[in-house]
Amino acid sequence: ATLEAAKLPRAPASRFLSCLCSSLAIGTTTGYRLFSLSSVEQLDQVHESNEIPDVYIVERLFSSSLVVVVSHAKPQQMNVYHFKKGTEICNYSYSSKILSIRLNRQRLVVCLEESIYIHNIKDMKLLKTIMDTPPNTTGLCALSINHANSYLAYPGSATSGEIALYDGNTLKTACTIPAHDGPLAALAFNSTGSKLASASEKGTVIRVFSIPGGQKLYEFRRGMKRYVNISSLVFSMDSQFLCASSNTETVHIFKLEHLTDSRPEEPPTWSGYMGKMFQAATNYLPAQVSGMMNQDRAFATVRLNISGQRNICALSTIQKLPRLLVTTSDGHLYIYNLDPQDGGECVLIKKHSLLGSGKMEENTENDLRPPLPQSYAATVARQSTVPSTSTMPGYSEDGGALRGEVIPEHEFATGPVCLDDENEFPPVSIRDP
Repeated sequence: ATLEAAKLPRAPASRFLSCLCSSLAIGTTTGYRLFSLSSVEQLDQVHESNEIPDVYIVERLFSSSLVVVVSHAKPQQMNVYHFKKGTEICNYSYSSKILSIRLNRQRLVVCLEESIYIHNIKDMKLLKTIMDTPPNTTGLCALSINHANSYLAYPGSATSGEIALYDGNTLKTACTIPAHDGPLAALAFNSTGSKLASASEKGTVIRVFSIPGGQKLYEFRRGMKRYVNISSLVFSMDSQFLCASSNTETVHIFKLEHLTDSRPEEPPTWSGYMGKMFQAATNYLPAQVSGMMNQDRAFATVRLNISGQRNICALSTIQKLPRLLVTTSDGHLYIYNLDPQDGGECVLIKKHSLLGSGKMEENTENDLRPPLPQSYAATVARQSTVPSTSTMPGYSEDGGALRGEVIPEHEFATGPVCLDDENEFPPVSIRDP
């Protein structure tokens, strides 16, 4: 799953990071780089381009040859490349600075401060322009990576935590979710597009909603003592875990499970009696208070050796074992072991530099934990077939041209966007475990 961009103010050689479960892209002052994350021990560089300087957005379509690039030199222009052939597919210009780009096998979404453009990724034609969105200075939006559920989420208000949910397939508004009291700071879909996680600018509570209905499924408390800036939210591919990172030194991993009270009947002691009384009292408290009492704590955590820097995370399966990946704004990638059974503190096993040649830096600490069980890896790395493209909808003539909406100046692709073959599109699980 694609994660949020991270600017690198302390590392002048690099300005942007984005990470997928199997690859990583980094934008630099001289261009961009693509890396493979198939191994813990080695970070393999797949491609490097120095054609466009000062790149601050680089998004790769999964493991395919399609890459979308935006630079500070032309912040209003999006360039789409086939990097293996070294050719430009097309470029589009917009009325203001491009703040973020999201894409899946069916849709490419461009987010400006007060408008959103939806393109058909097969021919790059504009399908819809969502005009007059609430001011969105950070370009916050999320697109489901599952093309069968191409839901788009973005802030529905600049003053409250309202989420606008849009169906990228039918090009219609799905619903509005009143997620938080304060403005939104982070959004993330799970791999199937059936769940949406959100956090507000306070960063104390993280909520998970069902899609497309918008019902609240989970509520996690990251902390109560201080407000933080949530920099990324990401689900594991099997939707069992949700990771949240911020500008603090702690990364939280929550487990999405419905806890049931299966404990044996306690003896009639004074403490047991008081516990039952306290539980019963929550039924009579206001919903906000009782809900806070029932919130789950983090299943696993990571204590970074830095704080105050922006970082982004990914929950991935590398070499058949679950891993937590953390990229930091000083230009490093940290890989941790995640114990899917007991959780607890994750153990750092490798550190890579993203500003140099991509060679790893050995961790000075020894990983003394026993090998992780293989059962979890089997559930995460389940096989799936490559989806058919025969149901791809075509260009909508009236999309983006209603109610006085303006289609930006652009150069349409001369024909369908052809990559090497459809096998470049890696399989995505279409079942929600």
